Amino acid sequence: MAELAGVLQTQGAGGAAVVQAPPGTGKTTLVPPLVANLAQAAAGKGRPRVVVTQPRRVAARSAARRLAALDGTKLGDRVGYTVRGERQAGPATLIEFVTPGILLRRLLADPGLEGTAAVILDEVHERGLETDLLVGLLAEVRQLRGDLMLVAMSATLDAPRFAALLGADPSADPSADPSGEQSGEADGGGPAPVVDCPSALHPLETVWEPAPVARLDRRGVTRAFLDHVADTAAESYAAALAADPGTDALVFLPGAWEVSHVAGRLRTRVGPGVEILELHGQVSPAAQDRAVSGRQSRDPARIIVSTGLAESSLTVPGVRLVVDAGLSREPRRDAGRGMTGLVTVSCSRASAEQRAGRAARQGPGKVVRCYDQKTLGAAPAHQTAEIAVSDLAGAALILACWGSPGGRGLALPDAPPQAAMGDAVEVLRELGAVGGDGLATDLGKALARIPADPRLGRALLVGSSLLGGRLTGRAGHGTAGYGTAGYGTAAEVVAAVAGDQRATGADLPRLVSALRSGNDPASRRWAEEAQRLDRLAREAAAGVGLPSVDVPSTAVPAGTAEQIGLVVALAFPDRVARRVPGDGPERYLLTSGTRAGLPASSPLAGHEWLAVAEVARADGRDAAGTGAVIRSAAPLTADTAEAAAAHLLFDSVEATLTQGRVTARRERRLGAISLSSTPVRASAGEARAAVSRALADQGLGAIGWSMAADGLRRRLALLHKELGDPWPDMSEQALLARLDDWLGPELEALAGGAATSGIDLTDPLRRLLPWPDAARLGELAPEFLEVPSGSRVRIDYPDAGDDGGRPVVAVKLQECFGWDRTPMLAGGRTAVQFHLLSPARRPLAVTDDLASFWAGPYAQVRAEMRGRYPRHPWPEDPWTATATARTNARK
Repeated sequence: MAELAGVLQTQGAGGAAVVQAPPGTGKTTLVPPLVANLAQAAAGKGRPRVVVTQPRRVAARSAARRLAALDGTKLGDRVGYTVRGERQAGPATLIEFVTPGILLRRLLADPGLEGTAAVILDEVHERGLETDLLVGLLAEVRQLRGDLMLVAMSATLDAPRFAALLGADPSADPSADPSGEQSGEADGGGPAPVVDCPSALHPLETVWEPAPVARLDRRGVTRAFLDHVADTAAESYAAALAADPGTDALVFLPGAWEVSHVAGRLRTRVGPGVEILELHGQVSPAAQDRAVSGRQSRDPARIIVSTGLAESSLTVPGVRLVVDAGLSREPRRDAGRGMTGLVTVSCSRASAEQRAGRAARQGPGKVVRCYDQKTLGAAPAHQTAEIAVSDLAGAALILACWGSPGGRGLALPDAPPQAAMGDAVEVLRELGAVGGDGLATDLGKALARIPADPRLGRALLVGSSLLGGRLTGRAGHGTAGYGTAGYGTAAEVVAAVAGDQRATGADLPRLVSALRSGNDPASRRWAEEAQRLDRLAREAAAGVGLPSVDVPSTAVPAGTAEQIGLVVALAFPDRVARRVPGDGPERYLLTSGTRAGLPASSPLAGHEWLAVAEVARADGRDAAGTGAVIRSAAPLTADTAEAAAAHLLFDSVEATLTQGRVTARRERRLGAISLSSTPVRASAGEARAAVSRALADQGLGAIGWSMAADGLRRRLALLHKELGDPWPDMSEQALLARLDDWLGPELEALAGGAATSGIDLTDPLRRLLPWPDAARLGELAPEFLEVPSGSRVRIDYPDAGDDGGRPVVAVKLQECFGWDRTPMLAGGRTAVQFHLLSPARRPLAVTDDLASFWAGPYAQVRAEMRGRYPRHPWPEDPWTATATARTNARK
């Protein structure tokens, strides 16, 4: 800490630094007080505040509670925290722990962060999207406000990257000094100093216990592997507990469902004296805080089964054993299907090391890895940055409000992918959140004040205006069977969609009903979040013009599940879905064009229309062969679907050239969903456009080439190749570019209803013949060649697109006797290539030099063929022999 204090003091007010220290070294509890003391000394008077970001709510609460205990003050006085829906801080608070989203919205409301003397960004190595944005925004604020102290803390060896970004010159090369041991000051335009804190780990034993079964299959984590993790944890903990009764264990799994499964199995495997605690986003804040607070003197032994929450931003006291499944859940964006969701992957090597280190923070420990060393070696070095794989709509809105559309001009750790950012900006334009200049509109600024995806924010504002106050519908009104507590306000629906609860059978109305009834464990937290969203919606909507949505009064019956569908459809009009007719599993087509299955036995089965809140890539029975499955949805009426997705509604006449004739249908579509299709007569303009599209897509083959037309085209192509102008270019591209010059009447005939079968392109092609040169066509490129036997043999000209092809005459060898010169075409520029055939018309030789053939190879051909074909002439002297197409006369 002395080194950090030194580098910050050397820089004076507004210094910057990067602290590189592995988890458990105390940086979260030691650095904030140090920075607060430096800020107080620099300010002289007043109570400057230090804001510390933590990537997770439970980490922010835990860090604040721990630091307040060390300070000997009440939580919320000198040390406090602010997370979504919860605040323990006041005017006297010197150190405030917040989540990145909280600080982002403060920056938008107060870009200068008045009253804040320093910001500490913890766990920047996790590369969370909001933390990455904060790096760029705060680096810009620091350039404008010289007294703002900025410290970033990383648990991995990528500190130089952040040092370059936080320095006075954001363009500095972070790779200039790979060691990260900068000694210069940040006020000279270089990177911020890096302070390296060595690890304080105790000895750590590593045990490898790979499962005899696969960890993952097409559906995700296999139950057999989870059972292996649970059994391994039970056996390992029994041995550890026998050696040291004070030992607690920490088991890492990728998601809440896996945590619940393993925790349930552990409860059947361990004795009554061991408590099994779950730690993930779906448990209550109180349960989270209890899991990370450590065991008290009279508490039983504990096994904490956790997601990545406990990986790097929390130190759980008492843990001496870690059991690691080696899996993590990361966001992935499927641009082709318009889906973003979480996928289960092998955790990075850096994550594996951080998880293992949890066992050796306070003494010697052991990590049991439920995979082998080869799997660890094949894992990526670091976790993928969220900005590279996530949906960027929320990030794009923040950047638009900041005045940097798409991140333009900001020094971010990684630039957002152009395609993903482009899609995000397009979403914001459809919402009315950004204008043509990319900057936020008044509606966009209002949406940015709502801590939810911009699409959910729009649904909250518009849904509240449409549905009014609390909806008190009961089961039996409209869609029956959804409980007795009704379906909730727009705020309640948004809180359910944005929350961590899973809708069983994809049935979102049933989930909302359960939450409202109070029977769900998450009901209290959900109700508080809904109340907060409702308040924020009223504040954000004040003075803002909301988009108009024309929903018929009869389209959403009061007290029905369709009200939830309306709110979801307002948020995700691209996920309005219609049932695909047919037998077998339920399949739905979304307006985006994605097809998705519905989980088997879902109560939503049979509904014609659904508003889909969540859809994810998947295989197996539930996906019904579509590659995707609906995870959460609500029923919708057809009128509501059209109103909510009105910008996707199209009514047009679509004319096509199909099976040789122009036909037309009036198509009414909602995105990719066909609402109706009626045969109509195409107008002249529509028909011409259909013909043009067909020719552009299929080429002139859409009309078809007769043998005569194809032959003429080939002859003209040879002349253009050999002689150039004025002979016309016969390539597909050239002909399509000159359609009006040679095919105009025929195109009008097609547009008027004529069939392609009645059109021969021979005469139209003749319209391109150059005059008077056209009179020499038969001389320069004859259709037939008369051979010495008197036969007229068709010349096979090369395809119009074959630049290297030669004109070919396939003729029996006996018909060419006495021919000592090879015929020339195109005014003597190209020789005919002869394919000399046997009496059975099989190839004997290929040549474009008959004289050489007669003088040489012919003797060998004669020797081989005269016995096989004795009735045909094979003279020793082909020069003087009579050419004939007949056999020898019988003797």
